[in-house]
Parts: sequence; structure tokens; C-alpha cells
Amino acid sequence: MAERFDVIVVGAGPAGYVAAIRCAQLGMKTACVDKWLDGQGQPALGGTCLNAGCIPSKALLESSEIYEQSLGHYADHGVNIPAVKLDLAAMMARKDKVVAELTQGIAQLFRANGITSCHGHGKLVSSRQVSIDSGDGQERIIEASHIILAPGSSPVAIEAAPLSGDIIVDSTGALNFDKVPKRLGVIGAGIIGLELGSVWRRLGSEVVLLEAQEAFLMMADQQVARDALREFTRQGLDIRLGARVLGSHIKRGKVEVQYEDAAGSHQEKVDRLIVAVGRMPNTDGLFTAETGLALNEWGYIHVDEQCRTNLPGVYAIGDVVRGPMLAHKGSREGVMVAELIAGQEASMDYDLIPSVIYTHPEIAWVGKTEQALKAEDVPYRAGVFPFAANGRARALGETAGFVKILAHAETDRVLGVHVMGPQASELIACATVAMEFGASSEDLALTVFAHPTLSEGLHEAALDVEGAAIHIAKMRRKN
Repeated sequence: MAERFDVIVVGAGPAGYVAAIRCAQLGMKTACVDKWLDGQGQPALGGTCLNAGCIPSKALLESSEIYEQSLGHYADHGVNIPAVKLDLAAMMARKDKVVAELTQGIAQLFRANGITSCHGHGKLVSSRQVSIDSGDGQERIIEASHIILAPGSSPVAIEAAPLSGDIIVDSTGALNFDKVPKRLGVIGAGIIGLELGSVWRRLGSEVVLLEAQEAFLMMADQQVARDALREFTRQGLDIRLGARVLGSHIKRGKVEVQYEDAAGSHQEKVDRLIVAVGRMPNTDGLFTAETGLALNEWGYIHVDEQCRTNLPGVYAIGDVVRGPMLAHKGSREGVMVAELIAGQEASMDYDLIPSVIYTHPEIAWVGKTEQALKAEDVPYRAGVFPFAANGRARALGETAGFVKILAHAETDRVLGVHVMGPQASELIACATVAMEFGASSEDLALTVFAHPTLSEGLHEAALDVEGAAIHIAKMRRKN
């Protein structure tokens, strides 16, 4: 007889494990099925984000930034560090330690909340049952009144650059190089490509990014994208737009990459090649055809606004459903679904999900871009304030970038906030909270911000919507 639960969650990434914990908090007997193995072949919770994505990449971004700063940037502060030496093995060990501590923390939370953790590949076999293949030839069936599908996503593979050992790798492999490549190629100049390219450039690689799109960071506000492209180019990232990769092959331990752009066909030779062209939902093998689970034309699970699938009692959250593939989006969906199952009122605002690129400077935004407002014919006003005029940014020596606020021209409600600069990932939270409460630019302008802080950039940008920013010189307006 199958073991029975109130809720079964398939997947233990940020969407799945959060859903499982919230279900357990609400008094439901919960099981969570996940197949991830760590570097030692042991089960590990946390999915791609904690094991091979968000957390290890941010650990390396932080370490590589410290290394680059120590090479000479601290001298401006009167701190001279002679004979700086990179210990890549120690850097990787720290990254792995951070990952292990967090994944073990989730396991502890599961135990504290009485969640049953089931290792193996979970497959939906009916709207009430999940089979678990643990790889030992034995299949286990568990059942529940409610099932939450949260299997996450995987890197997209391309025929032009098939993965090969540690020479042609995906984003996971790029986090585990045992030496700094002299010359590194990256296919894709999106969020993942830029972050990984930044890590290895700081550590000494010559980095070439080949981006098929003609425009840089199309998802971001284009004023931000233009400034970011200039800044990354100044740092040494060789970003080539409109570059479509045609093929690649390994010769004498190096990769020869063929690509074409508006000027014709070209070839580049690199020591390592990272394929970072996006991610795809993990829906293959997730369910049997007999269940009748509906997918859309792109392979995502079809859900309504509250993540219900076409099957009664079955929900889907995270990277396998519509919306941005972001850990915090999946986590919020997990909480929403758990509370719906418990009979509570629950929803989330998909228009106010912040996005962050952890480069240097950081880039973050929430709400509408200027190009989106123009396309939708929405009247708006913009306020912009550069970090070069911010006292705290000056003290930090981090003056690149700006804060930009877009407000409705008639109601003054804030429609979008875009930040490029120091700690943008933290500053965007202030903007998200304000927009969640329906704030106007005047509300932000009337708010007292501590001085000196980076957040004053948000305040001054709000003032600039009315042309009243204090710390930037502008032509005096005539009444």
C-alpha cells in the first residue's frame, strides 16, 4: 500500500523546498522528492540555485571581486597589499563550503518541520500519485491529496557547441574550473554569461562574449543597458553583439569557435568555452502521458494565476511555469500554493518581481522599462540621479551608474525603478516595497532618507521626476 501524505512536492529547489516548509508549517503531512547529488554523490537539497547556480556563482563573484580589488584598487584608500597571489583551490573550497552549509541548513529545516525527504527521480503518475526512482531498480509509490511540481530547469544545450568534459561547459562546469583559462569564450551575454564572464575576467582571463542578439540586455531598460555595455567594455569584457555561433571543435586542447555577424564569418580560439544561452524547464520525464498534464508550446506546464494545472489538486511552480526563471519568484509561488491548499487567501503580483545582475556595478530593476511604456503608449515622466553625485558612493569609490524612476505622467504612481551601481541588489528592495504599496514619486520625494547612504540616490531620482533634484545641476525651469 502506498504511503500517504497531505502534500507531495516534486523538487527541492527554492520553489519546492519553500513550498514544502510552508505546507508543514500549516500542519500538513508533507513529502519532498528530489534527485540532486552533490560532488561526493550524496543527496543534497536546494536544487540548481543552491548547488550549481545562484549561491556558488555569488560566492565566486564576491571572492573574485576581493581579489581584483586587492591587486591595486585598495591603494586609493591608502591600503597597499604587496605580492597578491591567487589561490584558486582555496577560493573554490570556500565556495563549496558556503554551498554545503546552506544545503545542510535546508535538511535541518526539513527535520525541524517533520518533512519526509525522498531521494530519487519523482514522476507524476496520476493526480494523486508520484513514483520515485532512486536508481536502485526499485520503484516506490507515494500518494497525496495535493501535489506540487517544482522540478526546476536545466541549461540549454546547442548543437553548435556540444559539451565536452571541462573544455566546453555549461554554467555548472564554469563554476568548477581548476585553473584560470588564459582565454575564455562565452556564448551568450545575458545574466549568466555576464556574471560568469566577470568572475573569470577578474581572475585573469581574457574573456570574449558572443551574443546572437543585436541589442545588449534587451530585458533591461535600454538606458541602463547602454551604460552597462560601456562599463563592461571598459573593464575588459569583449562583448560582440549580433554574433551567431555556427560551430565549434576541439583541437589540441583548445576550442575553435566559428561565428558570423554583419561583417561576415569569423573564428576565435579559446582555452575554455562556456555555453550560457538560457535555461529550459525540466518537464521531460516529469509525468506520464496518461496523466494528461497540459504543457504550453514552449514546454512549460500550463497554469492559472494561482499555479493550478489542468489536473485537480496538482500545482506547478518555479522555472517550469510562465514568468521569469528567478529563485525568489518560485519561492513566493511556493508559499502562495501552500496557503491555497490550506484554504487560505493567497496571491502574488507578477508585475513586481525584481531582477538583479550581480556584475560590478550591479544592475537591478522592478516594474516597467522605458521602452515598454513607450510601446504601451503610457504617459510617463523620468527622474535620473547619478551615483557620481552621491556622497556615500564617492566615499566608497563606486561612482558608476545611476538610479532611474519612471512615474505615470498623470497619477505620478511609480511604474518602474532601474538601478545600475553599488549594492543595486539591495536598493531595489526599497523600490519594490514602495511600488507594492502603490507609492508615487512624490511619496518617495517626501520621505526622509539617512545621509550619507546609497539609498539617497532613490530619493534624488524621485525629486528629479519633478526636476527638483538637489545634488545635480540643471537648467532652471521658467514658470
